[in-house]
Amino acid sequence: MPGPGAQVIPAPEAGENLLNAIRFDEQGLVPAVVQQIDTGHVLMLGWMNRAALARTLNTGQAHYFSRSRGFQWHKGEHSGFTQKVVEIRLDCDGDSLLLLVRQNGVACHSGRMSCWYFTVRDGRLAVMTEPEIDPAVMAQESHH
Repeated sequence: MPGPGAQVIPAPEAGENLLNAIRFDEQGLVPAVVQQIDTGHVLMLGWMNRAALARTLNTGQAHYFSRSRGFQWHKGEHSGFTQKVVEIRLDCDGDSLLLLVRQNGVACHSGRMSCWYFTVRDGRLAVMTEPEIDPAVMAQESHH
């Protein structure tokens, strides 16, 4: 819900305003940090081009652009672990997004809820969480 004094813009105009406000990089991409809305856990970092963001705005489901494979993809199209986008926020510089989502299943292709499962402990890289599902289920998706 918008804060006091916030301007509420009808959905079609809001989407176009957002698309026009973003400073996409030289490859036409913008990073999107993805956060679970009810827990605040950071799930992943995806990349969006204008088309992926427009598709996200039109469907309410997260769509990203794969930098390594060079195409747009729908999060969960192979695994079924989709992201319902509740809110999209643009940062102060206009060059990154925050997607607040309701994650269905796990977010990471490793079978974990979050892509951030490594930490540094005693000068070494350590795994903080084990996969919740078999990573082979997520093997066909790539969000990097």
